[in-house]
Amino acid sequence: MDELWFQILICFLAGAGAGLGTGFAGMSAATVISPMLVTFLDIPAYDAIGIALGSDVLASAVSARTYAKSGAIDIKNGIVMMCGVLSMTMVGSWLSTMVPNSTLGGFSVAMTLVLGLRFLIFPITAPRYAAGDCGRRTQIIKGAVGGACIGLICGFFGAGGGMMMLMVLTVVLGYELKTAVGTSVFVMTFSALTGMASHFALGSTPHLGILIMCVIFTLLWAQLAAKIATRADALLLNRLTGVILTVLGIVLILISWL
Repeated sequence: MDELWFQILICFLAGAGAGLGTGFAGMSAATVISPMLVTFLDIPAYDAIGIALGSDVLASAVSARTYAKSGAIDIKNGIVMMCGVLSMTMVGSWLSTMVPNSTLGGFSVAMTLVLGLRFLIFPITAPRYAAGDCGRRTQIIKGAVGGACIGLICGFFGAGGGMMMLMVLTVVLGYELKTAVGTSVFVMTFSALTGMASHFALGSTPHLGILIMCVIFTLLWAQLAAKIATRADALLLNRLTGVILTVLGIVLILISWL
């Protein structure tokens, strides 16, 4: 009984961190869930990544729907990026089967902390340039190449896809933060679904109870965070996102030392 309550507690904390990160920053749930399941519940890294990607699907879908209601999603460029992401997610997932457990899941920790500090110190309150300022062909190429890189990272590490996507959308394509997050969770819905299917198909047996708990807790917190984010002004959203990513980055670094 004590073991069950401990599993519930870890899944709740992991889901809360992942849901807030997804709803506020379009972050992959695997960034938080994977290391927590590996560290505290002794679940193999490859299995933990599959569970985390499964938690991403509904959380990202619900968050995307919330952002879409406020018009904070660029569907056209999102589809271009999604094609690049999906084309490489399965490849990354296959490659990850050849990597030792200790290597998986750690890539996005530094990215989480760096982006958190970036949004705190240099907030993005408006688009860096209008969508028409760069040629349509250039924009498509940037989105497709960026999406392919993101998909490879997401499938391989099971984490970092959301952070990389947020960086590409804000730094490379010049989106303001709210639209970048909305577009990010839209794409992450499909990349997470593909990554989860790939992981389970390639031999990762899901821990059903833990999977269900992580999905429910992540979904609830992601929906709450997305509703708050869509109503917040740009500067406040940058601060909230920065604080959450910075705190999560520090926590993940501490977990990695355990």
